[in-house]
Amino acid sequence: MNEWLNHPAMENIDPVKLELIKAAAKQTEGKSGRSLAPIMMALITNANKKGIQFSPDEMSLIISILKEGKPKEEQDQLENMIKMVSSYMKKG
Repeated sequence: MNEWLNHPAMENIDPVKLELIKAAAKQTEGKSGRSLAPIMMALITNANKKGIQFSPDEMSLIISILKEGKPKEEQDQLENMIKMVSSYMKKG
């Protein structure tokens, strides 16, 4: 189920960030695009509270992993969510 953990790019992510990503991934299992937005926002907010910032590359990686195997409509929803999350991060 968590094949994404074996993604080569995941090897370079800080272990603390990886734990946050794993927690978010558990919450996203079986969920669709729209319900992923609050989970991603919570992931970023929890990370920020702990003084952890995800780089744009890390966020792109997380989103691309989430998009794998999803229908086109859901991928589009995820793209919209990325834009929303990105604008939120820039404000923060």
